[in-house]
Amino acid sequence: MVGRNLEEAERNVAGRVLSNRKTAPGHFHLILELPDSFTDPFPGQFVMVRIPGRTDPLLARPLSIYGFSRQEGGARLELLYRVAGKGTALLAGLHTGGELQVLGPLGRGFRIAPELQTIVLVSGGIGIAPLTFLAEHCRSLPAVPAGREIVCYAGARCSEALVGLERMEALCSRVVVTTDDGTCGACGIVTDPLGRDLPLFPPGETAVYACGPRPMLACLADMLRESPVSCQVSVEERMACGLGACLGCAVAVRSGEDSLVYARACKEGPVFDIHELDWR
Repeated sequence: MVGRNLEEAERNVAGRVLSNRKTAPGHFHLILELPDSFTDPFPGQFVMVRIPGRTDPLLARPLSIYGFSRQEGGARLELLYRVAGKGTALLAGLHTGGELQVLGPLGRGFRIAPELQTIVLVSGGIGIAPLTFLAEHCRSLPAVPAGREIVCYAGARCSEALVGLERMEALCSRVVVTTDDGTCGACGIVTDPLGRDLPLFPPGETAVYACGPRPMLACLADMLRESPVSCQVSVEERMACGLGACLGCAVAVRSGEDSLVYARACKEGPVFDIHELDWR
């Protein structure tokens, strides 16, 4: 308990709101200025945020990191979030100059092989946030001899739930869009076009990274069950402490032929190998 409290104190910093812009119905892009002591995050990691002085809601909110940069004397953290409850509704009311407590960076991010030629990103809804940070990171890596291609498959329920496309399009060679109701891009689920294109990607030089609702990830796991292409997924489990103490975000992980163990999404994840998780 003493160790956890020390870890929390060291990673808990005060952030100042630089902007909190509504980008789509129920979706906001929050930019925070943080002290220089904030550790550089890795794509796939997350932060826990809370408004100082409030005890309702009691728990901080976990948010994926959308972008990060260093500036003289400080750092800039970007969060893209969807209003889903009381905590995120309060975040939506923050104005420039407001304060926010930020705990992080937390969790295990994506493992990236810099020699890969093809990066395939698969996002569902707000799952595009950590994948955008990943795409920016991959763009900063030295180019492989034949050039690196980043392809994104972005899906959502409807056009109003598609966020972050403009930024992703600037980072990717190609962005394929689907919506469940056909109001933007192709009508259908995002794994449909990916399934058609998958045989075209060189298996030994391709990695898939995904974040989105569990049904989307389960569908992807089924699609890739016999595929030689590697895939890592960031799960969107509910989290309470973010530090692995409460066990509230446990997910089932395969252990051996027929047995399961449980891993904490906030500590051992939120990024896992897609074949490591039990999707039943």
